[in-house]
Amino acid sequence: MKKLLFFALVSVALASCGNRKAQQEVAPEEKVETTADAKTYTLDELLTDAEQLVNKTVTVRGFVTHTCKHSGKRCFIVGDDQKTTMRVEAKGEIGGFNRELIGSELAITGVVKERRISKEYLDRYEKEVNEMKAKEDGSAEQCEHELSNIKGMREWMKDHNKDHYSTYYMDGERYDVIEG
Repeated sequence: MKKLLFFALVSVALASCGNRKAQQEVAPEEKVETTADAKTYTLDELLTDAEQLVNKTVTVRGFVTHTCKHSGKRCFIVGDDQKTTMRVEAKGEIGGFNRELIGSELAITGVVKERRISKEYLDRYEKEVNEMKAKEDGSAEQCEHELSNIKGMREWMKDHNKDHYSTYYMDGERYDVIEG
């Protein structure tokens, strides 16, 4: 399960930094719940409880693995197990994430968001990947990887009786570097 989530998040992360626009369905905006003292989660804990934390303000700790070099408007953090990752968007007091943060542990406070990938989107995406694979332009290995991800998402949806696959990210409002 964590491996599947990791691959899905990596796929979404790679698409979000590039020029390719994802045609994923975004969950409708809901009222954000804020608390004076947002609970602090490790990334692994947050992703375990993410479905219940959507549109709530929390603090998550994680290590920065990547910042988008052109805009700095997003970074990616990993959890303690180094297998799970999450995208954090620069919002609120965060003007951007500079490259010097890579490798640092951050405590980021922000709002948990959900991106839902529908069955219809997976159908269209699978068709595109199969068309790309047929071109034989050297991308067959990447196509096989994407098809494997799609299959895994479909299996998860079936096993959990859901009509969508959820990925989670955060609209970061502020962060502190954890010195350690």
